[in-house]
Amino acid sequence: MGSQPAELLVNTDRDSTSDTGAASQWSRRLFFLLGAIALTYAFLAGLRTVCDPDSFWQLATGRWVAQHHQVFSTDVFSYTAQGQPWIYPVGSGLFLYGMYLIGGYALLSWTGAFACAGTVALLLRRGSAATAAIAIISVSIIAGRTAPRADMFTVVIFAAFLSVLWENYRTKRARLWLLPLLMLGWVNFHLGFVAGLGLIAAFVGIDLLEMPFAGVRRAEALERLRRSWPWYAATALATLANPWGWGIYTALIRQNRAMALHSGWIAEWGRVPLNWPSATAVFLFRNTRSSFYLLLLMAVLTVVVALIQKRFGAAILLVSAVYLGMEHVRMFAVTACVIVVLGGSYLDVPIEFARKRIWDKRIRLALAACVIVVFAAFAGARSYDVVNNRNHSPFTFGAGPGWQLPHRAVEFVQRENLPGEIYNTYNEGGYLLWMLGPQRRDYLDGRAIPFGTELFHHEAELMQNSLDSDRWKSESEHYNINTIILPLNRFEGALAAVKNFCESTGWATVYLDEVSAIFVRRTPQTEELIKRAQVNCATAPLPAEPIVKSRTGAFNQWANAASVLASLGRNSEALAAADKAGALLPGNSFVPWLKGTVYLAMDDRRSAERELVWAVQLDPKESLMWFTTATLYKREGWNDLAIVAQQLAINLASAPQSAEMLKLAQLYLEMHQPKPALEWFDKAERNAPPDLMAATGSYSFRYQIAMGRANAWRALGDKDRANHFDQEAVKDLVPAKQQN
Repeated sequence: MGSQPAELLVNTDRDSTSDTGAASQWSRRLFFLLGAIALTYAFLAGLRTVCDPDSFWQLATGRWVAQHHQVFSTDVFSYTAQGQPWIYPVGSGLFLYGMYLIGGYALLSWTGAFACAGTVALLLRRGSAATAAIAIISVSIIAGRTAPRADMFTVVIFAAFLSVLWENYRTKRARLWLLPLLMLGWVNFHLGFVAGLGLIAAFVGIDLLEMPFAGVRRAEALERLRRSWPWYAATALATLANPWGWGIYTALIRQNRAMALHSGWIAEWGRVPLNWPSATAVFLFRNTRSSFYLLLLMAVLTVVVALIQKRFGAAILLVSAVYLGMEHVRMFAVTACVIVVLGGSYLDVPIEFARKRIWDKRIRLALAACVIVVFAAFAGARSYDVVNNRNHSPFTFGAGPGWQLPHRAVEFVQRENLPGEIYNTYNEGGYLLWMLGPQRRDYLDGRAIPFGTELFHHEAELMQNSLDSDRWKSESEHYNINTIILPLNRFEGALAAVKNFCESTGWATVYLDEVSAIFVRRTPQTEELIKRAQVNCATAPLPAEPIVKSRTGAFNQWANAASVLASLGRNSEALAAADKAGALLPGNSFVPWLKGTVYLAMDDRRSAERELVWAVQLDPKESLMWFTTATLYKREGWNDLAIVAQQLAINLASAPQSAEMLKLAQLYLEMHQPKPALEWFDKAERNAPPDLMAATGSYSFRYQIAMGRANAWRALGDKDRANHFDQEAVKDLVPAKQQN
């Protein structure tokens, strides 16, 4: 009689040859074929243009350190946080700067591709066919964190750490001396080095959880601990080999304190949405979001198998990794690494069990062929979408600088030598540092921590005010700001401000193209420039320069020009530009969505509905499509449908949508449904970033929530609670100083 399934699952202590997936010729061939597919897909997914905002302030850091031959511990880049504490590993900046000097932006793009493929290769080391299959699923997640920026090193080195530690756990023959050497680099590349310490602690915990099991398991765990602890200790000590010694942990504490700010304002620090509408993306394998949920499924299956085998430590490690990845999207790449390695190891056991029960070789070969075809189709379709830029992403396939970088605006600033300080928004601050520094400093950039939480909220307030407002007058006089560079690429929120800024009387538009605009304050110093270079936002041609030769480049120019034209209210021109973009990439959902918003602005609801329906069909899991559709339904008076669309959009969003939750609560109130309205007012308040809740005034978030709750309780007949929230709303109208 053969072994029973449970017996086979429990008996998993195999030799190193088995661990490499070489238990049979069948599994070896399947592993190599799937591994080749994974590596090819990973390289293509990682080869993208350089446009991540953090890449540029890190390049600027590398240049500053190389030129000054010293490491700074306070901010030297901005005029708003000058001298504030700022500790960040400089090795990544020096590496990226070196790559740029050797091969420019193109080599930086290739570096990202090799980092993505290298991470997958490390995960495949000593793996099985199951490892390779899960690696294929994980590629889009890993590629999202291997752009040429500092946390690229965390993903690669984490994969190396995990590979060594897992090999040690399975075979007791790993090269543990690699760990302190890897940590020497890691601690000087990125603050994510703490993940390596966490991984070591997890494997110590795994061995400690083996102690209750008498016999071989306990003896092996004790042997591993005895052999490993000197290298673990050396790895911990290696974290002190950095310019600040123990001070590096101060930076970690500050980073942890900034989590709330990051989670509220920055999408990559938000949570992975875990709800049914989002999870159904698993059935749309060309939608890269499906990888999150497919990997979660693999994690659940792995935990079940690990628990059957009584490998409680491994199960706890996997659950912990999944929790961290779900809490912060940017951490899901390391979660994916854990799922690939542990999932490949544990899920290989039931797969091998099933294979041995299939006696007919022809059936086994047919099943193997089906597996290869399925995963090759999956990776092939994803690779096709990557190469043809079918995903709704600011990154484009290829090597070189990103299309959305304001390089022509920067050239204008350099050529005209504009006076005073330059105001910039969060995302393009790093690029301005890189291109205009160190002579010019920035207002704000992606480092976040030296600026504190107040400046982020202050920036949001400024962008919502007229340039002729007292807020802008005070800000420009305080910092001697005479120039504003406004990013207009369609992936940023600054587009909403361009028309308002163009209508200013105290500032003049002196430059406008399809990705950026420049405004200068009217002063005696700028009088001559304004006469010579002033631009009329109502008539300026867009795109401002000839369309680039590549199809993708031309699409981005036309699509972004259409966005800018729509924001300026030049609707017929926006529709014409959108049509030209759509002819270049017919399957891109952005074009019908944009046309739908333009038709909505023109109050052509029939045309708007036609375009938005098409956009949703092309990309049913994109929250932006549903938010706009909800607006259409609301305008049509179809409030029931508007509620459904708005709630679906919130569930699909990759970051908390407190403002949209507030809209949904108000919509329920209009529908005379006060109870669900109160529920959504509560959700809006819970998910709002602290700075948003700190603002006061008649347009403030707190005021709108208080008034909404008062009206909801009044509709429910509870006058006492309604009066309470009326009083809360009145407090929000009075500045805090007057209340005191």
